[in-house]
Amino acid sequence: MGPRLLLVPLACLALLPPPGAAEFSPSLDSDFTFTLPAGRKECFYQPMRKEASLELEYQVLDGAGLDVDFHLLSPKGETLVFDERKSDGVHTVETEEGDYMFCFDNTFSTISEKVIFFELILDNMGEDGQDEEDWKKYVTGTDLLDMKLEDILESINSVKARLSKSVQIQTLLRAFEARDRNIQESNFDRVNFWSMVNLGVMVVVSAVQVYMLKSLFEDKRKSRT
Repeated sequence: MGPRLLLVPLACLALLPPPGAAEFSPSLDSDFTFTLPAGRKECFYQPMRKEASLELEYQVLDGAGLDVDFHLLSPKGETLVFDERKSDGVHTVETEEGDYMFCFDNTFSTISEKVIFFELILDNMGEDGQDEEDWKKYVTGTDLLDMKLEDILESINSVKARLSKSVQIQTLLRAFEARDRNIQESNFDRVNFWSMVNLGVMVVVSAVQVYMLKSLFEDKRKSRT
């Protein structure tokens, strides 16, 4: 079993607000690509808050069969998701307080390593209710305006969510492109290899045919004398 890593997105450091400032609904996004050797299993841990959302998407970019076993376990050790020998998957779970473990298992393969890409999207990792109260402290005279703070906050969060989704889709498209390129290069190498094999067989067969034809027209009487 391979090393167990604690996966804490670096985006957490960039999203910490200054003291006394309000923040929007946090949505953390991180992705990782690694090589899983043959006969090995790699596990990762992700700390989660209660009533948050964990979305995980993975793809096998390279390796024979383009498949891997995937496990997702709750902090209590219960199996939430089990994918057997799949090339990709998307899973979303509502979380409780604790460390979630997810593993990629390649123990069924004895010779082929796999290149795996996965992406984590964490939603509701902050205290949204407290954030809205903080915003209200900075607003006075809103009754004079035909606008509500909640509407502004909802619109901004909607735009932020759509931008995050766009970034996620672009990342997935890059992963698909990498996987397709690896498949094409593998097919290209196979075509070249078998073309050379066929060429070699044709040369050998041609040489044997020429030799047999020459032997048929040789004067056997000369050889007897």
